[in-house]
Amino acid sequence: MRVPNTMQIDRIPYTEVPQFSNRDVAYASGEQALQPFYTYPVSLDEFANVLEQRAKQPTDRDLLVDELEKQYAALHTGVAVPDQLQHLRSRNTFTVITAHQPALFTGPFYYIIKICSAINLARQLNERYPEHTIVPVFITGGEDHDFAEVNHTYVYGNRIEWSTEHAGGPVGALATDSLGEVLKQLKEVLGDRPTAREIYTIIERTHTEHTTYGAASVALVHELFAKYGLVVADMSRPAFKRAFAPLMERELFESVSQPLIESAQQELERIGYSGQAHAREINLFYLTPGRRDRIVREQGSYRVLDTDHTFTEDELRRELHDHPERFSPNVVMRPLFQELIFPNLAYIGGGGELAYWLERKEQFAAFGLHFPMLIRRASLLWIDGGNQKKLGKLDLDYRELFRDADLIIRDYVAAQSDNELSLAQELRQLEDLFQGIATKAEAIDPTLAKAVMGEHARQAKAVENLEGRLRRTEKQRFETAMTQIRGLRDKLFPDNGLQERYDSFLNVYLQEGEQLFETLVEQLDPLQPGLVVIQP
Repeated sequence: MRVPNTMQIDRIPYTEVPQFSNRDVAYASGEQALQPFYTYPVSLDEFANVLEQRAKQPTDRDLLVDELEKQYAALHTGVAVPDQLQHLRSRNTFTVITAHQPALFTGPFYYIIKICSAINLARQLNERYPEHTIVPVFITGGEDHDFAEVNHTYVYGNRIEWSTEHAGGPVGALATDSLGEVLKQLKEVLGDRPTAREIYTIIERTHTEHTTYGAASVALVHELFAKYGLVVADMSRPAFKRAFAPLMERELFESVSQPLIESAQQELERIGYSGQAHAREINLFYLTPGRRDRIVREQGSYRVLDTDHTFTEDELRRELHDHPERFSPNVVMRPLFQELIFPNLAYIGGGGELAYWLERKEQFAAFGLHFPMLIRRASLLWIDGGNQKKLGKLDLDYRELFRDADLIIRDYVAAQSDNELSLAQELRQLEDLFQGIATKAEAIDPTLAKAVMGEHARQAKAVENLEGRLRRTEKQRFETAMTQIRGLRDKLFPDNGLQERYDSFLNVYLQEGEQLFETLVEQLDPLQPGLVVIQP
């Protein structure tokens, strides 16, 4: 299915979008100073080198597929995903990965944008390298424990929030039986149009058929994107942890990561970029029912913070060997975990995520793992028909909305007004007048010149104040337009940020239906930098 020809698709360079960070723009633009912190330049042709290098690192493909098949046994799989899983048993099959915490009903729009970026990239790679099979993978971070980051979403400006007891353990382990009230909220906000009923049915089913939130999150993404061949993975499976145990053992007893991460951060700071991850002596958590707590080394023994669990070195080794599922990698170790388990070529993430990855190259080398290509996910601004009409009535280009609202309004009023509002010419005349007076005064008494220019400053200030009054009075004539401009900017750039980081994909899905995903998969090419602007 192709995107309708009536759609207007623009791509705005990152450098022209002030909402992106300097580091984000620098990496996406291939800034030379950052090149020592990654392995591969981002291009389709460079994947020939990535494929060659990644093939040198062994992957336990039977373990990977066997565990994924067990995970998928509880899901409605269809045809595409089982085929993808079987492909993964072959040494000619590789993955491209994106990942995110299991945000409520997918949370902000960029959750979906990440997935569509990965599917787009896999399609390009399968076409460019037909001797291989490239599978897009989405990893849901069910062992994250920051409930406040995942317990809400915004649909049409309404904050829908899940309230339940959470003691700090993995959010993926939370029970779904407390979701009744938040599902009710969602249904009321979505309304009763056909697309609303369709998507709500999927969300309700996936969140009531499964007893844990992590499983529900996997099921939701699977149902939305199964036909695209997306493989969704929950990394908390004990067999995956067992395979990762040798690396966790080195981290526990050799503290491999901290000095390497801190060294990379120092180098990044030297070229003007602050550190991201707070690397610790041990970058693993210990899991107990309802808890996820740090492991620390204290005077030759090991303690789990805020608990009564203590271990000698031999006891902790035995615990890791007997129960690797009780250990959980933090943000510093998590990339190593996924790259060990999957035959991966590239990681697709946002600017903030890639900032973490840029600190990891030497850490990967120390653990003997391939460092993937780092690709900045696509970014999106979706301007629906209603907002397009408002822009048209105001005769305003959407690019103006990247700026601060006060600046937009100032320039809009100046452009629309029939009256001359600037007193710049009068200010220049005033300056010339006082400069002439000052010249004459200086010839009589040099000290008088300073007094004359002091009076000039006071008079110039008075003229500037008069200009401000003129502008404010004229603005009152455009009060309706000013309100509309502020409203437009708040909708397209909520809290002065990017729409994709605030609004749910549901805002657009209700208008576009499943065609939305077709459009995004086709248009969100992560190899092409820039903000994609879609006006259907």
